[in-house]
Amino acid sequence: MSILSFKGGVHPHNDGKALSKTRPIEDFEPKGEIVIPLSQHIGTPAAPVVKPGDKVLVNQKIGESSGFISANVHSSVSGTVKKIEARRMASGNKVMCVVIDNDNRYNECPITDFRKASEMSDKEKLELIKEAGIVGMGGAGFPSHVKLSPQNKEDIEYIIVNGAECEPYLTSDYRRMIENPEYLLEGLRIVLSMFKKAKGIIAIEDNKLDAVIKLKKLLHHDKDIEVRTLFTKYPQGGERALIYAVTGRKINSSMLPADVKCIVHNVDTIFAIRNAVINKKPLVTRIVTVTGDAVKRPQNYKVPIGTNIRELVEAAGGFKKAPEKIISGGPMMGTAIYNLDAPIVKGTSSILAFTKDEVRDSEPSSCINCGRCVSVCPGRVVPARLSVMAEHGDKEAFIKNNGMECCECGCCSYICPAKRNLTQAIKSMRQDILAERKGGK
Repeated sequence: MSILSFKGGVHPHNDGKALSKTRPIEDFEPKGEIVIPLSQHIGTPAAPVVKPGDKVLVNQKIGESSGFISANVHSSVSGTVKKIEARRMASGNKVMCVVIDNDNRYNECPITDFRKASEMSDKEKLELIKEAGIVGMGGAGFPSHVKLSPQNKEDIEYIIVNGAECEPYLTSDYRRMIENPEYLLEGLRIVLSMFKKAKGIIAIEDNKLDAVIKLKKLLHHDKDIEVRTLFTKYPQGGERALIYAVTGRKINSSMLPADVKCIVHNVDTIFAIRNAVINKKPLVTRIVTVTGDAVKRPQNYKVPIGTNIRELVEAAGGFKKAPEKIISGGPMMGTAIYNLDAPIVKGTSSILAFTKDEVRDSEPSSCINCGRCVSVCPGRVVPARLSVMAEHGDKEAFIKNNGMECCECGCCSYICPAKRNLTQAIKSMRQDILAERKGGK
């Protein structure tokens, strides 16, 4: 069996996946109010198409895409719109939201489109994906219909399904592959039908060999799709690292996967595409892993978008002990949160709770020039130097030394024996430079 990888990366000493890996996906139905943000994606926020007092159904559109890089938003429950106002997200930012009084009936919009996927043109499939409000569910939130509309569509050679799930503790994609592998293949075949020259690759780390075996068995000798096994290493699921591992092709910060004839989709995104094209249903739920050593009953849940995080944590039994740190997303690239009263959004892969805050308890010291940050950097830059340039606000030197090639994976901070906040400093500088470029300064 060929084990594929990339240069750099780290092996976290405890990946924490055992806590929830064997926990089948459970449906979760929230009881309280639902807060659905109009911006759950990269690009322009959706514009509300409902008003307070309106009755809504599950799958009903409540936010209209308002730009090329934008996505529709739909209701995940039935009930009454209470208000449209700014609410605090897990990230700490305030976003305009549609607040719905959940009637707990979950009445759905009637389906009126009964076409089969085989009866649709590529344009019709793409329109269904756009209408469904599907975005990248690995965390980036890029609108999927835009990703599936590259300028060089006829040149695309690979549709890569990112099944690496390299972040510690996360097991939602793994459970998807184990429980419904046939749906994953159906979704991938729908995407492949839109790119006539493309082949499908499902890339999975070798700590999920049961998923590899199950999918290979279903594929038999399929000539258009293959499963490729990746070496278990973080950030194997990063787009640049993944493309290099499975194709040997390199991209940098100024390139898109389509520039090397590839398109990459997360496992849950492929499921959402299948649901949109086959079942004619929009993206209103996602799989969330609730885990960590502070959680009583770690579990994977199928969760309506807009569910209150606190309510979901309570469904997992609450906390065994008051956690010192709670994270939305993975421990390497996720966002630390201070308030559980925030909604689950399309990009929420997990809620993690830990009894100890290891980062807080670590006291940074001076760089010892050991070079470990360089050895693990998948972007092949020098994080120790870049962090100093960032701390001094030297943007010119930062750019000259390829600071924009950082993928903010956190490997350098993880491996640093001096416990320096390398990623944080570099990320802040990158954000400042990108903001200036966007503003045309």
